[in-house]
Amino acid sequence: MYDPTIFENLKVAFENQVYDLDNLDRKITITNRVDRMDFAIMARDFAIQFTLTDQPNVTAEIVLGASVNDLAGEILELPGMNLGCSLLVRFTKRIQNVAIQCELIDQALTTIWENEIQLTQTLSFVYEQEASSYLDIIEVKFKSKLNEEHMGDIADFLDHVLETLEVLTGL
Repeated sequence: MYDPTIFENLKVAFENQVYDLDNLDRKITITNRVDRMDFAIMARDFAIQFTLTDQPNVTAEIVLGASVNDLAGEILELPGMNLGCSLLVRFTKRIQNVAIQCELIDQALTTIWENEIQLTQTLSFVYEQEASSYLDIIEVKFKSKLNEEHMGDIADFLDHVLETLEVLTGL
């Protein structure tokens, strides 16, 4: 009999709650969804991207991943392995004043997410166009792996994502 992996269980839990925020609560608008098996490295990833309803200028993308080691370790029931999934939230936002806005974003996200994350901001602009604004890709990567014990935390996690979208929209 088929026994779903940690990845499958978490993917379904995230998917259900995010779709509820879109379809039932109407707090967000889902703009993209990816469910991929990477055969080159035998890994899985699931991503779902969305914006706050009527505020399309800042996006959030939740990315859940499972490596071959995690998938194989679970399927083969290998003892002593720290099995689970990686979790990353990627926000995108246009900014004009790099020095000020990036620091404000760093402070705001550190307050919201506390010590659970590794935070990076990557800036880009289109070559040969005047750089009046930059695309800021803000990645919030979680230090520890997720497993089924974290299912009850998904609603709180999504509240933090929505709070981050609201803060980023205001900056």
